[in-house]
Amino acid sequence: MSLSRAEKLINKLISNKLTGEELSELLEGITSEEDQQKYSDALEIYFNNLLKDNQSNGEAPEGK
Repeated sequence: MSLSRAEKLINKLISNKLTGEELSELLEGITSEEDQQKYSDALEIYFNNLLKDNQSNGEAPEGK
């Protein structure tokens, strides 16, 4: 499965490898009503992966 442009930009942002041009593209995307869902989905995927990784490392979810 290939990553969407939103996922690629989010991943580059998180890894601190985003260029100025890509940052402008990301900011335009998160302020565009038609693209907001793509960025929301990309962030949800990222955070779900973080949770999954933490749980597989033996860490209990918060509050449990």
